[in-house]
Amino acid sequence: MELALPAELNGYPGPMHVLELADALNLTEEQRERTEQAFERMRERASDLGEQVIESERELDRLFAERRATLEEIERLTDQTARRWSQLRAVHLEYHLVMLTVLDDEQVRRYGYLRSGRSHEHRR
Repeated sequence: MELALPAELNGYPGPMHVLELADALNLTEEQRERTEQAFERMRERASDLGEQVIESERELDRLFAERRATLEEIERLTDQTARRWSQLRAVHLEYHLVMLTVLDDEQVRRYGYLRSGRSHEHRR
């Protein structure tokens, strides 16, 4: 789904990939723990929101399956689904910002290089 693609393309580290690259980034034990905690919080929040997105889609499907669809209900449910998708994406992007508080500048540059094969210049 690439929910955090803008962050990834611009060198903002994601917690999952930081954990995958922990040795190459020379994470300290504290950094590893903070990254694991961030990843777990992100996963929990994203999972909850993902379930809400799925439920919104199911409701929309039921409207049509039960021949109860009206323009008002379609608009309500599509707006609800879009808000939930937006919240889900924001959660993924948020934790890329969190990682900037965990890693130092050199680790951020190294992360960009390891993820893309080239150095990302990133301003904090």
